[in-house]
Amino acid sequence: MWKLKIAQGNGPYLYSTNNFVGRQIWEYDPNGGKPEESQEYEKAREEFQMNRKKGFHGCADLFARIQLIKESGIDLLSIPPMRLDKNEEVSYEAATTAVKKALRLNLALQASDGHWPAENAGPMIFTPPLIIALYISGKIDTVLSPEHKKEMIRYIYNHQNDDGGWGFYIEGHSTMIGSVLNYVALRLLGEGPDDGNGAATSARKWIHDHGGATSSPSWGKVYLSILGAYDWDGCNPLPPEFWLFPSFLPFHPAKMWCYTRTTYMPMSYLYGRKYHGPFTDLVLSLRQEIHVERYDQIDWNKTRNNCCKEDLYYPHTFIQDLLWNTLNYFTEPLMRGWPLNKIRQKALQKTIKFMRYEAEVTRYITIGIIEKSLQMMCWWAHDPDGDEFKHHLARIPDFLWIAEDGMKTQTFGSQLWDCSFATQAVVATGMVEEYGEGLKKAHFYIKESQIKGNPTGDYKGMYRHFTKGGWAFSDQDHGWVVSDCTAEALKCLLLLSQMPTEIAGEKADVESLYEAVNCPPLSTSMDFLQHSGKPPIPHPYLEMLNPSELFADIVVEQEHVECTTSIIQSFVLFKSLHPDYRKEEIEISRGESCTIP
Repeated sequence: MWKLKIAQGNGPYLYSTNNFVGRQIWEYDPNGGKPEESQEYEKAREEFQMNRKKGFHGCADLFARIQLIKESGIDLLSIPPMRLDKNEEVSYEAATTAVKKALRLNLALQASDGHWPAENAGPMIFTPPLIIALYISGKIDTVLSPEHKKEMIRYIYNHQNDDGGWGFYIEGHSTMIGSVLNYVALRLLGEGPDDGNGAATSARKWIHDHGGATSSPSWGKVYLSILGAYDWDGCNPLPPEFWLFPSFLPFHPAKMWCYTRTTYMPMSYLYGRKYHGPFTDLVLSLRQEIHVERYDQIDWNKTRNNCCKEDLYYPHTFIQDLLWNTLNYFTEPLMRGWPLNKIRQKALQKTIKFMRYEAEVTRYITIGIIEKSLQMMCWWAHDPDGDEFKHHLARIPDFLWIAEDGMKTQTFGSQLWDCSFATQAVVATGMVEEYGEGLKKAHFYIKESQIKGNPTGDYKGMYRHFTKGGWAFSDQDHGWVVSDCTAEALKCLLLLSQMPTEIAGEKADVESLYEAVNCPPLSTSMDFLQHSGKPPIPHPYLEMLNPSELFADIVVEQEHVECTTSIIQSFVLFKSLHPDYRKEEIEISRGESCTIP
């Protein structure tokens, strides 16, 4: 029986900044649960299959809901369902009853530490890289139990398209990266080449009909190269030497969007090492299964810029192809030989230094599952017996989520984000007296999730930013401050500060509110820089370096109107309650931010 565990963690390779508040992990207990609970889970799976046939790809997260409602002990049927006829007018009584019923359900779904557990998944390229990392390290059977594998296989099959392929997302059209990676994941999880009632065979047919794995976009090529089912010579160069350049240079990676930088950093390390896992019988078999041509007859150099049209969202420009060809034909041969290979070794050491810092200041969660999977591969390649890899293994449960469609890998949780909006929704009803201890628990979670300090050491030298006072998307351990998360959490603390403590609990210290306003995501917004994760840098020319065929506008941080809205609202509320703190700056920001289109 699967059980959701809240705010728990132990072991020598797991640590937290706030006693794991916000951590949500699933554990399987073969002897746990009653027969009727198992029947509820099976019923949820059947409902998913029926909805899937109707064209609904997502799930209702019923496993978590079933458990949380049962543990809450709240009788959801004590308030009868409110149903209105098609032409019946909505009365005040009917609306009030509906809101009360919603509040009761909201309370029943709240975790013990105050947040609302929920799935944060959807992309079909999250799970395969993690499986590849575990396979090349030989840890797949250590970390994943037979039940884990069974549920992961269920999830992958459940989201296979009718044409045999898989999309980038669960509801997307079939793509080469989705199809190849999920087919490979099934095989690494123990499925045979003809298992799944013909599903594996149909997947292989889709892959072959669309050009085979050599038509994967660049990310797919990298993952397959690490596994050993593709050749690094078929990848465009990702030279780690970029990290040796002074940061003031216009094309330095420090000027890139945080997600892009932290993804391509481990990719550049693995490329620089030309690392691949062991050539097992399964890997050698995959070489024949996913390629159209015989593996030993593929002209890898000609495959570098191949990309299946179903995947091609952002075509390479002439300048990009010129750059990759120059690096491939001239720079790479020099960097691989003496004496310039000494520079490469220095560059690899530099990337290791950056990756170690990033892992430590995020408690080995990293910025998300894409970077985490790649970092795991790097640390296994760098030092398989080192503590870094063991720390990464300890955090894998944070990314695994199970629902009625199976077990998938999340990017990371959405605990703070969901908690902030759920809290504001409760306050907006005006029925806070009827909400019981729910507001106190939510208040506790938001206060506990505020980041209490800056990243350790020379964080500016590591291309990180001031974080004290801000909030991340998930929990405090994650540590990456986000502007609208900070604004929405601040709004909650301000709203709850106006309520009696017997309803909302202890108020946050005023100093904590000031620190939130001082945190760069809000303080730099006073200079009209409303952004998602870090101060945007006006270097649009860097988009010329975008090597991904899958995404546009990923190299440089962008400004977002949603973040602007959240920040302005938080400033308005803050100013009404604390009118003298940074008064002129907030007033100017409120007025001029409204002019942003």
